[in-house]
Amino acid sequence: MRLILIRHGQTPSNVGGHLDTAVPGPGLTELGHEQAAALPMALAGEKIDAIYVSNQVRTHLTAAPLAKVLGTTPVIRDGLREISAGDLEMRNDRESVMTYLGVVRGWAHDLSLRVPGGESGHEVFDRFDGVVREIAASGVHTAAIVSHAGMLHFWVPAVALNIDAEFSSTHQITNTAVIVLNGNPDDGWQVESWVGRAIGGLALTALDADGPTADG
Repeated sequence: MRLILIRHGQTPSNVGGHLDTAVPGPGLTELGHEQAAALPMALAGEKIDAIYVSNQVRTHLTAAPLAKVLGTTPVIRDGLREISAGDLEMRNDRESVMTYLGVVRGWAHDLSLRVPGGESGHEVFDRFDGVVREIAASGVHTAAIVSHAGMLHFWVPAVALNIDAEFSSTHQITNTAVIVLNGNPDDGWQVESWVGRAIGGLALTALDADGPTADG
């Protein structure tokens, strides 16, 4: 199976650096709409069978141009939503952002850690991975999932065989960036490309280092 994971387009909260994770959340900025409009051309070489989005507006708006070209209706799944900021919702001060990121990064070692007033790593992994397993069981060969930065930074290294959490934490997922995986939920996943760069294994250290974004 082939998974094409896409971060949504830019939102006003991305610009302000806010921890904006509530449902339904904001729409896209003008730039965000332009980014979404570019996706069909960027993914023209992929034979996408289905599109899945979270229950947050920004993923719907991002997927819309691609869905129109493919003549399909995106499937909404709550499990694909961003990692809840809990008590830190809509904060953009450094302490709050670092607390949030610290918990998410800490899940590489301890899934019982919990965002203050929010979710544990177990809860977040189970809801996203459950959707992926549902998609795999449906028989779809290639699925596009429009989700969120925090979620993708966490889930991909948790299931990938050829990258780890350290790689994820130092390689940014920009708005409408694409990560491509091949494999299945039982045997694991190989990351084919991360934000446009081919991935051959953990030895690929020449990639540009950049930290993850603070919001989804």
